Amino acid sequence: MDYTRNTALFILNTLDRGQKTLDRILDEDITDKEQCLSKRDRALVNALVYGVIRRRGTLDWIIDYFSNTRLNAIDSNILNILRLGLFQVIFLDKIPVSAAVNTSVEMAKSSTSPKVVGFVNAVLRSSAKGYKKVPFPDRNKDSVKALSTAKSFPEWLIKRWLDCFGLKETEVLCDAVNNIPPITVRTNNLKISRDDLINKLESDVELIDYTSYSPNGICFFKPKLPVSKMKAFKNGWFQVQDEAAQLVTYLLNPQPGETILDACAGLGGKTGHIAQMMKNKGKIVAMDKNNEKLLRHKSEMKRLGISIVQTCIHNINKPFDKNYIDRFDRILLDAPCSGLGVLRRNPDIKWLMSKKNLIHYKEKQMRLLDILSHLVKPSGILVYAVCSTEPEENEEVIKVFLNKHPEFVVEKKPDGLPFNIRSLVNKNGYLITLPHINNMDGFFSVCLRKKLS
Repeated sequence: MDYTRNTALFILNTLDRGQKTLDRILDEDITDKEQCLSKRDRALVNALVYGVIRRRGTLDWIIDYFSNTRLNAIDSNILNILRLGLFQVIFLDKIPVSAAVNTSVEMAKSSTSPKVVGFVNAVLRSSAKGYKKVPFPDRNKDSVKALSTAKSFPEWLIKRWLDCFGLKETEVLCDAVNNIPPITVRTNNLKISRDDLINKLESDVELIDYTSYSPNGICFFKPKLPVSKMKAFKNGWFQVQDEAAQLVTYLLNPQPGETILDACAGLGGKTGHIAQMMKNKGKIVAMDKNNEKLLRHKSEMKRLGISIVQTCIHNINKPFDKNYIDRFDRILLDAPCSGLGVLRRNPDIKWLMSKKNLIHYKEKQMRLLDILSHLVKPSGILVYAVCSTEPEENEEVIKVFLNKHPEFVVEKKPDGLPFNIRSLVNKNGYLITLPHINNMDGFFSVCLRKKLS
């Protein structure tokens, strides 16, 4: 049995059931399977899974062309076997075409009838010979369908991007999202300097460099061992965090001695950064409704050597204790969102999300901002951030909030931003990053100040 490709197939099939994100599947469902794989095999699993998800639209167009069965009538397991085989043929030069086809046929034999096995064999052999001659939609006649198939994105999202960016920029954006991003980390300057961390990491990675905007960021490619196994990680010298996410905390500008609320703390990426900027002096309340996340959060703070964080299990949609009113100097709402800004790292989102979801998230984001606004001290700060570039979750949310809460104003020239980050703040005071322009995830964040009553 080809354990590597069967593991990739398991992940894709689990993802198709729609109950878990790719991150959760990798985190929860294949830990035992990974232990049976060598480093090289794990790398191949990742290449197959992420590659198929990134290129699914293109692969499906080619499969549909050579198949005598309509795409939506093909069993999902068989369709994923076809995708895996065709991805290897087109995108993985080091794997012989015969190996890609034969291993796919063997996987089909273990789960279906001889007739369907013959179908898999025929489609893959025809595709391998003729995929370069497959006609794609004409962008002059239908630019939405043309980009959707060629770049592999859902049509509804391509249409939005075309309306916002135009054809040429949308192409560049699609290419940037489809490229494999570097691993980006943030130096824990409570323990080590950025320069020293780079020196410590150089022997563990093939290529390493400073981030362009974040003064504590480092990016690298091709680590020689899993990040969690690195000595620098075990010593708490860094946290994995995209550069765009790092910029949000500079916008918050937490100060030593203050009382801060990280309202949707999750696993603690931004909490750790807040504590660093506070020099581990003051108090941070890390709040989340998920107890399991908060347990991991505590472990993460211990690894980083941070002692000022108090975790709190609470669903923000529910009423707060009166003691929380006007309590916090600064609040960070890293709000639940579509995640369409982080497709470079989470490509499965583009196939899970729909336009309807954006309205759902918008309503939730406005509700959370409304609730948290009462917890900010007069003259205090409320930072709203989402890893999305879509207007429903960005400008529209802030417009509604300000209309309802005239006691808040946007800080158009927020304090504390390093000089080079200021260029990312537009005239409205919105800090916006885009993958194809800034080589980082797509984020939107804004600093709101509560007026003195």
